Amino acid sequence: MQYIPASADMAGDIRRVLHETISAVYPKYYPQAVAEFFCRHHSLAHVLEGIASGNMGVLTVDGGIVGMGCYDGNHITGLYVLPEHKNRGCGSFILKCLEERIARTHDTAVLDASLPAVFLYERRGYKTTGHGLIELEGGVKLVYEIMEKKLG
Repeated sequence: MQYIPASADMAGDIRRVLHETISAVYPKYYPQAVAEFFCRHHSLAHVLEGIASGNMGVLTVDGGIVGMGCYDGNHITGLYVLPEHKNRGCGSFILKCLEERIARTHDTAVLDASLPAVFLYERRGYKTTGHGLIELEGGVKLVYEIMEKKLG
């Protein structure tokens, strides 16, 4: 297991990780419209923007990309692991790497946690500081936890 900086030639694989994970996991917790919203949001152009920021990394196992993480300042903006690699420490490993990078310049990490991810973050010391709501078309509501952790 290795966490490395993302590069533009990885964009298609990163998008695949995002879409496969969202399509498999989110419908268990949210209406299908939420999964579709996130798949549209995580377009190839959006992935390339994340790579260009220099703050996106990928988790590789046996040479294949199985997860990704991204941050902006002290805000963790994404952490996804393919469903077949869940419960193997992949998400915790990515989170540790993101926290180490954030801790270089910030005392606290913040994130917006989807319902399926809240337990991972709680186990890693994050506390809920608020709740967020995005209203989508058709009256569909996307709720999430705003979480924070002191670093160092």
